[in-house]
Amino acid sequence: MAGEKTIEQLMGESGVGFGTSGARGRVVDMTDRVCYAYTLAFLQYLQSVGEAGSGRVAIAGDFRASSPRIITACMRAVMDAGFDPVHCGFIPTPAVTLFGMAEKIPSLMVTGSHIPDDRNGIKFNKPTGEILKRDERAIQSQQIIFPQGLFDDDGMLVTRCYEPAIDRSAYAQYVQRYVDFFPAQALEGMHIGIYEHSTVARDALNDIFTQLGAKVTPLGRSEHFIPVDTEAVREEDVRLAKRWAEVYDFDAIVSADGDGDRPLVSDAKGQWLRGDVAGILCARSLGATDVVTPVSSNSAVEKCGWFDAVLRTRIGSPYVIEKMNEVLQEKPESTVVGYEANGGFLTATGVVMGQSMLSPLPTRDAVIVPLMILMLARRGAITVEALLSSLPQRFTFSDRIKDFPTELSRAKIGTLRDAAAIEALFGDRFGRVQVMDETDGLRITFTSDEVVHLRPSGNAPELRCYNEASSAARALEMNQQCLTFLHGWRGAK
Repeated sequence: MAGEKTIEQLMGESGVGFGTSGARGRVVDMTDRVCYAYTLAFLQYLQSVGEAGSGRVAIAGDFRASSPRIITACMRAVMDAGFDPVHCGFIPTPAVTLFGMAEKIPSLMVTGSHIPDDRNGIKFNKPTGEILKRDERAIQSQQIIFPQGLFDDDGMLVTRCYEPAIDRSAYAQYVQRYVDFFPAQALEGMHIGIYEHSTVARDALNDIFTQLGAKVTPLGRSEHFIPVDTEAVREEDVRLAKRWAEVYDFDAIVSADGDGDRPLVSDAKGQWLRGDVAGILCARSLGATDVVTPVSSNSAVEKCGWFDAVLRTRIGSPYVIEKMNEVLQEKPESTVVGYEANGGFLTATGVVMGQSMLSPLPTRDAVIVPLMILMLARRGAITVEALLSSLPQRFTFSDRIKDFPTELSRAKIGTLRDAAAIEALFGDRFGRVQVMDETDGLRITFTSDEVVHLRPSGNAPELRCYNEASSAARALEMNQQCLTFLHGWRGAK
């Protein structure tokens, strides 16, 4: 099927839109033609602004059933744009991003991150790192010409293209990044469980922790995709971690989401740390001076007093990266890091440990978080549980309502424009409104210092609810109360 389309037109026709740093949609909508168009538009844009690199493009993917097909479609677009694809295999998003930055070439990752297997996506990186919001807008305006006869009537490639052999350089470089940074046998004497499930970070986690001297026990490897969401941990994963902790004498259990850019870290009892709490500890361990984090993250980052500055953004790594860059321009001598509520950690500046330097990696990474938390515990000769006790006791809990149309979420949240409207709905549960923050969705802080934050998901038709309180039990109770009420929104006329 030949013809011309802008990406913006294709978004409307296919339902495949921009999520965080790339395309995201249902697998049935992400035809070869759609994936080809997005990739071609990305490369055309880079060529138009002189940021296309040296003629190669790195490509990797996660373990979803649809990822190999989409990788093939992306490779065809890479070749038709005049580039050579480098097939990096099935490795973490930060690994292919790091490789692209080191080689000064664009890279892309076929992944739907943590969402179910019936959805997928493509994350795009310039040679300098993730595309930002201004890049997304420019990509959407690109005009795509589809070659005659390339796709059938269903939008699938008529002929599959040649795929190069997998190049393991990106994986090796990613593992070596951490093995070289830490002292030899830095984790000797520690026993770490690796919850493997279907994350593409599983082999890297095993290799890195083993090479750093830890005793490693692999757990729960799956041959089918499991949508592990580090912001809304599944009940089965909560039960698994606690059961494993009872059986084994672990110092911690570590894992990641599907594409390996969001961490899961537990204490010795198998209790998963919230990502935004893990981010605080990681930033502390790295000696950060300035921390950037979205508005949804736990307020203990301000209350702990460990950092010179804490800056809040909208939710999404592009916003965190933009703010980190602003801080660097104003304070070039600072150690600037960022993290999200899902635990994904970003470094804008190099970090020194002894004689070693960890180069900046301004994209979400999962591996750095458990490593730095365990190093912080080791330096203080304390447990992960004791580290948690050193923080101000603020607890967060989040969950979401699935199959909740984005436009309905926005419309309903839009009815809560003032304190009176909010108190009419939530006042009997949470009291009077102290502060309203519309940075991203609606974050409400009540005079009790409890928080309700409502936001449509940027990746799926889901309504997310984040809560914060002075105890874990109260945060959970608040979340359950909110979700019970919010379910009524979906059925309301």
